[in-house]
Amino acid sequence: MQPLRRLFPLLLLTLSQAWAGTPGEALQIQKEFTLANETWELKLKVATSEDAQRELWKQRPVLSDYAKRMWSCLKPSLAEEWSLEPASWLIRVAPSVVETKDDGTTVQGMKEAVEAIRKSVEGVHLMSPKLSPMCLALSAGGDPQSLALLEKIDAKNPDPKVQGVAALGQAIVLKGLGDEADVIRKRLTLLRKAIINSASEEIGGISVSSIAEDELYIIRYLTKGRVAPELEGVDSGNRPMKLSDYKGKVVVLLFWGSNMPEAERTLEFCASLEQKFAGKPFALVGVNNDPVATLRGMQVRDAGRIAWPNFSDPGGQVAQQFRIGARPVMYVLDGERKIHFFGAPGSFVELTVSALLAEKKAPAPGN
Repeated sequence: MQPLRRLFPLLLLTLSQAWAGTPGEALQIQKEFTLANETWELKLKVATSEDAQRELWKQRPVLSDYAKRMWSCLKPSLAEEWSLEPASWLIRVAPSVVETKDDGTTVQGMKEAVEAIRKSVEGVHLMSPKLSPMCLALSAGGDPQSLALLEKIDAKNPDPKVQGVAALGQAIVLKGLGDEADVIRKRLTLLRKAIINSASEEIGGISVSSIAEDELYIIRYLTKGRVAPELEGVDSGNRPMKLSDYKGKVVVLLFWGSNMPEAERTLEFCASLEQKFAGKPFALVGVNNDPVATLRGMQVRDAGRIAWPNFSDPGGQVAQQFRIGARPVMYVLDGERKIHFFGAPGSFVELTVSALLAEKKAPAPGN
């Protein structure tokens, strides 16, 4: 029996190695998703009829399929340093992978994977010099657990460049906590460290200095109390539109796309805003980054919910003026385009709109 007992752990190790993925397999999954998505978007652009567009919409590559394949590839290999780069890809796309339950509610489809990757980073890779892509990926979802991990990487990783990218990631996550003075001060300190330590680092072809400059721009020009930039563009029918067309109204400006996390829930929230504030000096205005044919198709299929005007912005030029990264993001503007809120769709948006509309009704002092 003793020889068999000694052989059992060796057998388990051999089987786990056989099941483990490889760097080549992980890279192939990423390439397949990119190619499938680009091919689908190209077909959609050249579709000549609404029927063809509707049919193509059903054939859209399913991100969750690729994410689950990637997780199967990475799960046995999280202790290996090569897994960090593809795990960063999985962390970035995970917020867009949602599953609908029988009661109609949605849940994050890759929650187990995200938690396991975070644990492996903290327990195995905390001192790795290859953590920079992971640091930026962790900032994508605005998760408080990711913020805690970024703080640990910043404090314990010996590489100053990794520390700088971890500081940048913290500054991005903190953006979701609001515009209070202490939060702004902390973000500025972190962005300064990112620029000093890691300005020349490039992640996904984008330099840390470029990302940090965008974050500084947001602090200076896109925080509460600032006047939002004018936006000019066209809608899905190529008709010109401007943000200033809605002067005098309380505006909820939504940056969105059909492949963003919680897309369905966001559209339902928009429908509830439209219904609640109907007949009041209020406007919901979208900036959509789908191909124009995709936006047009959604407006045809779901005209009851997407009746509000949308800038068609597949190239991202309009969104760039607000330095938009992950979607959805909502800005609440008063009648003079002054910013009163920015963040995710939710109750704070509705409360801010209600307060601004109440101010418009209130009589002037002395009247």
